[in-house]
Amino acid sequence: MRTPIVAGNWKMNKVYREAVAFIEEVKGKTPSKDEVETVICAPALFLKGMNEAAEGSDIQIGAQTMHFEDSGAFTGEISPLALADAGVTYTIIGHSERRELFNETDDSVNRKLHAAYYHNIIPIMCCGETLKEREQHKTAEVVKKQVEAGVKGLDRENVKRLVIAYEPIWAIGTGRSSSAGDANETCAVIRNTIAELYDEETAQALRIQYGGSVKPDNIKSFMEQEHIDGALVGGASLAPDSFLDMAKEAKYE
Repeated sequence: MRTPIVAGNWKMNKVYREAVAFIEEVKGKTPSKDEVETVICAPALFLKGMNEAAEGSDIQIGAQTMHFEDSGAFTGEISPLALADAGVTYTIIGHSERRELFNETDDSVNRKLHAAYYHNIIPIMCCGETLKEREQHKTAEVVKKQVEAGVKGLDRENVKRLVIAYEPIWAIGTGRSSSAGDANETCAVIRNTIAELYDEETAQALRIQYGGSVKPDNIKSFMEQEHIDGALVGGASLAPDSFLDMAKEAKYE
């Protein structure tokens, strides 16, 4: 059975003292790592201090993006080498905001996945369709293409460790969310794509999250679906009580 994973994506929110205070508030209150993996993906400035604050707990700290080179003339970028040194466990790669606002491409997503694994950082790779693509019934086509491009050249063992987050772009930060059934259907497309590229064993090991206006009052409906193993949560992850509620709701009964 795949271990559920709930990851908070704080985006560009909070300051350092608030970030550390959040960890202190939820520390010792999350489910055990064997029941549900809990991850907070925070701004890069906070990561080392948050990791130190989380020491001895089951909370894992993640980044929101990273470059594919260890060092160089890349002003403002975040080195995977530096993330590994800060004790980061996960990093989000290919979030729609990174694709739309910062010109991230399928090729750069793939290069970043390879770099993350080289530094033993587990990627949370995002994929999802726009409202226009959904209305044109292209959801499966778009998501399949993004997954194929993202995992290109990865070996089976790394894909088994990968987390893929299906985030329909039209549902991010809008208050709208996909129905649990529709989300599961698209997550099945992701799992089937991995089975075609690799094998059924790899596809069944892969964990798939849903993201897009996930909240404590709707996360359970997504977790009940066959192909959904967790959630990538935006605004609802900013408050300790809300994050804890979602982590507890994600446990398998």
